[in-house]
Amino acid sequence: MERERLVSELADAIDELRRDHTVRVAVDGVGASGKTFLADELATALIARGRKVIRASIDGFHRPREMRHARGSTSPEGYLDDSFDYGALAERLLEPLGPGGSGRYRTAVFDFRSESAVESPELTAAPGTVLVFDGVFVLRDELVGHWDFAVFVDTGFDVTLERALERDVRLFGSREATRERYERRYIPGERLYLERCRPRERANAVVANDEPADAGLEWRNRQGSEKAGGNRRG
Repeated sequence: MERERLVSELADAIDELRRDHTVRVAVDGVGASGKTFLADELATALIARGRKVIRASIDGFHRPREMRHARGSTSPEGYLDDSFDYGALAERLLEPLGPGGSGRYRTAVFDFRSESAVESPELTAAPGTVLVFDGVFVLRDELVGHWDFAVFVDTGFDVTLERALERDVRLFGSREATRERYERRYIPGERLYLERCRPRERANAVVANDEPADAGLEWRNRQGSEKAGGNRRG
């Protein structure tokens, strides 16, 4: 499918959703799957349709290093269960923007690069706003009920590893260190997530993104749900 048409079709489906609160959209996928790029594309397309957009990411909700690595820096279980503060994500962002929420929200609580808390300003969502939120593990049990629409970006681990070896060398210092981190921590942790939470089945739409310019789109529930986009177990 032509990339522009795929993004347009997803944006149209999101734009059609009508809620009394901010429409909360999750863009889920493993590391280096292309979820952040797709979320940016969707945000741009929604703005072009006249929607106000809040753009946020799981990167703003890391836990401190001592908590992230409490089971060891290469633990797959630690990556899946200890990396992010899901309680803060719900309390500061998803619940305020959801049914009966105040509309006052924060998009970040912690900066993992500086290992310090973030005092991001409290903002107020305007009527008709869409939250476009990307991140790993965002269709897990604790969060799935908060989404009005969800996209899963489905990319093979052989592809994501090659992308990571190009993208993350500065972060880890070398291709060898990057490969070790992905093969020992990230990819095994993401496999656990896929097995436990089955995000493809929970999503409204699945984007096959091995080749972004020729990505495929599979609809599972275009209309979303009054409770959550993927509040189902496959």
